[in-house]
Amino acid sequence: MKMKILITGGTTFVSRYAAEYFTANGGDVTVLNRGSRKQADGVTHICRDRTRLGDILRGMRFDVILDVTAYTEEHVRTLIESGVCFDEYIFISSSAVYPETNPQPFTEEQECGRNSIWGDYGTNKLAAERYLRERAPQAYILRPPYFYGIHENIYREGFVFDCAMRDRPFFIPGDGGMKLQFFNVRDLCRFIGIILEKRPENRVFNVGNSEAVTVREWAELCYYAAGKKPRFIGVDKAVPQRNYFPFHDYEYMLDVSRQSGLMPDTVPLAQGLKEEFAWYRENPDSVYFKKPYMEYIDSNL
Repeated sequence: MKMKILITGGTTFVSRYAAEYFTANGGDVTVLNRGSRKQADGVTHICRDRTRLGDILRGMRFDVILDVTAYTEEHVRTLIESGVCFDEYIFISSSAVYPETNPQPFTEEQECGRNSIWGDYGTNKLAAERYLRERAPQAYILRPPYFYGIHENIYREGFVFDCAMRDRPFFIPGDGGMKLQFFNVRDLCRFIGIILEKRPENRVFNVGNSEAVTVREWAELCYYAAGKKPRFIGVDKAVPQRNYFPFHDYEYMLDVSRQSGLMPDTVPLAQGLKEEFAWYRENPDSVYFKKPYMEYIDSNL
């Protein structure tokens, strides 16, 4: 990984992990962000809002741009038009670009469009994809499901870990049979490394674990990571799920055959959750907005 890499973001979750990962593996990493949080060790920091770049990147050359924080066409356009030079561009898009009405598992060849669960988030990601493919047709686009791992800043696993550490029962939607698909941030970085090494012909990849798990299995593994065994309480579907549970009432699956052909192994979920718990226990403030799930449960359930 003796490459010059520009990473958008670099201070929270996926982009933070990527900055640390590629720096540790020999990359010359530059991060682009507004400087509102502490930077990773060993990186070069460009302090600028990505929508107001001016000439700060003009004439700079990178082997690869890893665009983690583009959520709209404007985000990609301002970077492409900044005058920055690059050999490869890798965009972290989202599985939200697939309409929920598509047959599952979703494949890269399916037509993309609005997903009613994700709304503008998905359509904005899709617009960013389309602009990028017009301006940089050789760019790689990665479409993940739910990320998890070290530097997680969304109150998902952290909520379950908190319940486990406080010996609370876990309130779960119905019988807990809804399935979710995950992807560890370490596997994302490993796969990016493989792309940069092999330069595959395919330019769009679904990424994720090849197997989904039920939300009951996921919660069990989170409790086990904390050294606890959960007691589950099922909640009727009439209760709004997002009031007490950190995922939408939406089950989907990505076909990750293309990814598996290049990287057949991924971090076992049980192992990844143990690593995340060990990190979260030392960094409980990493989630900067903890939704009041416990308060809702205590008051209403």
